[in-house]
Amino acid sequence: MRRLLSAFCLLLATLGAHADDWVQRRQVQASFEQVKEALVLAIENRGLVINYTSHIADMLDRTGADLGTTRRIYERAEIIEFCSARLSRQMMEADPHNIVLCPFAISIYALPGQSGKTWIAYRLPQGPAATLVGPLLRDITAEAAE
Repeated sequence: MRRLLSAFCLLLATLGAHADDWVQRRQVQASFEQVKEALVLAIENRGLVINYTSHIADMLDRTGADLGTTRRIYERAEIIEFCSARLSRQMMEADPHNIVLCPFAISIYALPGQSGKTWIAYRLPQGPAATLVGPLLRDITAEAAE
């Protein structure tokens, strides 16, 4: 089992994906705009509605001066939030505490000095919610990374 897990982790690293026990992220050889457009289409193609887009890089740039720092963390960074009424209902019927997983969120970001490279990431659902929501998040990000 350990060999299989080690091989899987090596495969993910080789493919440009990085996994921790709480996050899945991968680097895509494309511009931020291309990845964002692909992500939005991957979400909407499943009949899901985007609730909100959080402009994280803009917020950090805007508030940095007030905090006494000018270091630019991201070239661009946004979090796309969306929902599936069916999956949300199933998750919360299984465990009402799964409310913390809603809305679903996928981050896209580009780091300074990494022109043409964009990261796409999401928090890994845990417990029974992982089997309900995990495949959706995995499939959406895989489609957006193509």
